[in-house]
Amino acid sequence: MNGTQALGRALDILFVLADADSTLTVSEIADKVSIPESSIYRFIQTLEQNGIVERKGKGQITLGLRILDLARSLSNQIDKQLLVIARPIMEELTEQTNETSVLFIRSGTNAVCIENVKSHQLIRFSIDNGRVVPLCQGATGKTILAYENASIVNQVVQSMDDQRISDHLVQELQQIKEDGFSFTKGEFDTDAFAISAPILDTYQRVVASLSVVGPIYRFTPTKLDAMIENTRLAALKISNKLGKPS
Repeated sequence: MNGTQALGRALDILFVLADADSTLTVSEIADKVSIPESSIYRFIQTLEQNGIVERKGKGQITLGLRILDLARSLSNQIDKQLLVIARPIMEELTEQTNETSVLFIRSGTNAVCIENVKSHQLIRFSIDNGRVVPLCQGATGKTILAYENASIVNQVVQSMDDQRISDHLVQELQQIKEDGFSFTKGEFDTDAFAISAPILDTYQRVVASLSVVGPIYRFTPTKLDAMIENTRLAALKISNKLGKPS
């Protein structure tokens, strides 16, 4: 096995651990990545020495704390790059729609606003940077959740008390992913509508959601198709600049 193959196998192990809801045994990892257990042991030993994975109890493997350091560094780099790329495209989107555009990223089971471009209209919907909304409410959060991994979706769904509401949310997330956008009226804020589309990275993982938001009284169905198209195209532009395949 050459260096490139070994690196690929090590990454496969990390991806499996990242997607797991709990710790995994060596046998479970071997089954998921189709690598002999003897090889898994060697990879785990090297990764453990570098703090990338940890042992929890007898034979239980999980991601190590060093991963958090790497994730924080990567997140900071992505956020800076995302803001530089997104800002001019958001300004263009606000000019096209005449409504406020906002950029949200996930933080745990919430979404946080990291950038906004306010509408020039006298009466407008305003969201300040740092505003937090739950992933399960509103177009901005639901768009991120629809493209998140199963572990995050399950975490949100299982935290909901009403089974009917959680079942409806799962169906709604599937529809959002099929459509490529989310549209809500008066859901998170009774006086606002929102249209949101996902921003994806090179590996088709959701990075953020880009939304157009405005006062609900100004919304008319005749504007919907154009606003959806403008929002989706703007999100796609940002995704492509981040490295998403065209």
